[in-house]
Amino acid sequence: MTAAEVHPLSIPDYRYFWLSRFMAVLATMGMVVVIGYQAYDIARSDYGMSIREASLQLGLLGLFQFIPLALLTPVAGWAADRWERRTVARVANCIDMLVALTLGWFTLHDMLTLPLLFGFAALHGVARVFVGPAMSAIAPNIVPAASLPRAIALSSIAWQVGSVIGPASGGLLFAGNPSSPYWVSAGLLLLATISLSFVKPVFPPPMERKIHPVRQMIDGIKYTWSERFLLGAITLDLFAVLLAGATALLPVYARDILQVGPDGLGQLRAAPAVGASLVALLLTLRPLRHNVGSKMLWAVVIFGLATIGFGFSHEIGARVFGNGRIDWLNMGAGMAVALVMLVILGASDMLSVYVRSSLVQLNTPDDMRGRVSSVSGLAISASNELGELQSGVAAALLGPVGAVVFGGAGAIMVTGLWAWLFPELKNARTFEPQYRGKSP
Repeated sequence: MTAAEVHPLSIPDYRYFWLSRFMAVLATMGMVVVIGYQAYDIARSDYGMSIREASLQLGLLGLFQFIPLALLTPVAGWAADRWERRTVARVANCIDMLVALTLGWFTLHDMLTLPLLFGFAALHGVARVFVGPAMSAIAPNIVPAASLPRAIALSSIAWQVGSVIGPASGGLLFAGNPSSPYWVSAGLLLLATISLSFVKPVFPPPMERKIHPVRQMIDGIKYTWSERFLLGAITLDLFAVLLAGATALLPVYARDILQVGPDGLGQLRAAPAVGASLVALLLTLRPLRHNVGSKMLWAVVIFGLATIGFGFSHEIGARVFGNGRIDWLNMGAGMAVALVMLVILGASDMLSVYVRSSLVQLNTPDDMRGRVSSVSGLAISASNELGELQSGVAAALLGPVGAVVFGGAGAIMVTGLWAWLFPELKNARTFEPQYRGKSP
């Protein structure tokens, strides 16, 4: 059997890696959906804030998660290129487990406040910033290079299936017992840590010890900046998702626009992952091989259009179905339209992520993977967490519907601009590392 014929799941180390990733995502997605709903609900109920004021709190929640990411990303990338990569990821998972246990205790005793939620959201950000580069750098070391695109698709399935089950189960558990999602998340993070321990040790290539660690961190940023192909791929996601951060306002839609409560919020959070999981499964069966760059760009355009459709979901449902109800689905028409748009949004995002992740990994030398992955992770986190801040501020100014529609339109414009600024992206025909330079 040649390297090209090796299926990632036939490799024991990859199976343990996949299980660890799945359980960690399942845990963190369940936590995140509950934290967001609690922050919005506490702002509305305990602090008496208006919808726009409470929406801004969701934006601030994203900011508090982003600050440690912005500060620690160079350190996290350097750690993944300096120390045994499983150890870095396991320690980060243990920090997140402590966050879950502490939030569960405060929720159980009805002692949560907005400052406490913001503080633990920041600590959650610390854990995520370290686990991301380490886990991203492990996969290329345990599967053959020819199998990496399929391994990335399978890893995305772990992420997306966890993103389906996590929010839905988190919402259901919260409705039954508000503290239970945190206890379940803590247990899953413990299992994820144990599973990762069965993967063989993954040591990065030796660094030159005469080079100062700060210089090594800077080298990772400089390398990404100097490689136009990597820079274009990473920043496309940053600016497109930064603008089209519709998921940040899902608590607003669930509580006050679609009026479906925490159970409905779980469905809304899970819907993008349903679409993403279907596309990821298709990509494992039939990986992309041709015109990958242009397909990535068109996927981001569809992502923007689906975001606009979600923004108008309540209005579309009311206009198309009149009374705003679909009896055979046992849900409001606005909710049904919102779920469809979010599924399309997730499917298009998955295609974009699959292409971008494969291109970035295959165009990066192994001795730089941790640091480049940390820069990529910072871009993703900036697009998510700062996207939440942008959405919260925009919702305070334009209202939640206006904020979502504005973001979707912005993502489409960014894609057109990036296709012009970085022609290397649309000219990428295959996943072959045609643009890779040498590490410093």
